Amino acid sequence: MSRWRPTTSLVRACLLALGGLAGGVVLGQEVLVVLAAPFVLLAAMGLVARPGQVPRVEARIDHHRLHEGQGTTSRLVADDLTGVEHVTRVASGTAHVVTSPAYGAAGMLVADGLPTIDFGPRRWGRRAIGAERLALTSGWAGWRWGPVDMPEHGLTVLPQTAPYDSRAEVPQPDGLVGRHRSRRIGSGTEFEGIRHFTTGDRLKRITWPVSLRTGELHVITTRAEQDAGVWLVVDGLRDIGVSGGIDGAASTLDLTVRAAAALAEHHIRTGDRVGLLVVAGDGARVARGSGPRHHHRLQGTLARVRTDARSIAPERLDLGGGTGSVVYVLSPMLFTPLVAATAGLQRSGATVVVIDTLGERDEAADRLALRSLADRIQKIERDDRLRRLAELGTPVVPWRGPGTLDTVLSQLARRARVPKVRA
Repeated sequence: MSRWRPTTSLVRACLLALGGLAGGVVLGQEVLVVLAAPFVLLAAMGLVARPGQVPRVEARIDHHRLHEGQGTTSRLVADDLTGVEHVTRVASGTAHVVTSPAYGAAGMLVADGLPTIDFGPRRWGRRAIGAERLALTSGWAGWRWGPVDMPEHGLTVLPQTAPYDSRAEVPQPDGLVGRHRSRRIGSGTEFEGIRHFTTGDRLKRITWPVSLRTGELHVITTRAEQDAGVWLVVDGLRDIGVSGGIDGAASTLDLTVRAAAALAEHHIRTGDRVGLLVVAGDGARVARGSGPRHHHRLQGTLARVRTDARSIAPERLDLGGGTGSVVYVLSPMLFTPLVAATAGLQRSGATVVVIDTLGERDEAADRLALRSLADRIQKIERDDRLRRLAELGTPVVPWRGPGTLDTVLSQLARRARVPKVRA
């Protein structure tokens, strides 16, 4: 509906006015004319107040990219509202999105401004907001334009980066720019020691005070300034539990995505190179990189994670971490091929840390219920997989937020400095 139409109140006022005037004239009853006088006035004012042209109105939102818990505002933009007295808009409900005013209904007189609707996404992902119906009313409620359907807007909701920090060193730094100290001697600024001069040493490395005191040339050795290569493996095959958004209970996929976002932000902030692999039917792979722009790319990829009923073939499951990098596998560990791929990556020599994102499950359910029995059997199988991974030397840590990986990374860093004998 894109043109002005008379409202029910205007039609009713016109009918009562005509009926009262006609009855008073035909029947000679002055009282009918007196009773119809207010309706004559309302009908006349409503007809006179008809707007002269069809307005052009569109809705715009302030932001198209938000984090969980943040909000944006939908505003109306109109070219000409001459003759319009009242604006009404009602937005449709969207899962995991709260609106203000409640139920997405807002109305306001044009003299006081155009009504706005606030949207607050409570869970990460792609959200469609702004699908609403809009209606304009002229003076004296005589004419109405609409209601018309307004197009929806796409909103990318990034996962909330929970407060996370770690002071532990990454076990195997292999890059060139980060703050983690390398185990190898090389060109850098951090002092390592003093040794005798050998062929090939640079002359600027000679320490003359020691050389003059001992009578032999000595040079200063330093540690290479290197960064760590971090590889995040996100399990997007299943979502156990019901997500209550940022204010409610978290499902396994919520914990996985938010933990991956926190780890990515922490390592990029410290100068490390971070890559991402989403294990799903339509998974994604982001090569390792660093910097704010790469961080935004990682967050956008995490926001597009979707569970898929299709399973992935075990032979196609390649975690691709490689040696010399730290691989974080964020998963509830319910998919057997993923566990096998993690074990294979550990045997290849990579530093692998499994972050358990199953979370706290309800243990107070009926122990004789069929669903509870199936969950218990699945939990026993899962505990057996995690035990076998621990026997291979892969630490399994439940995600607890800040300080989750401090002890594990410190132990792995000490283990990396121990000489290894490979058969």
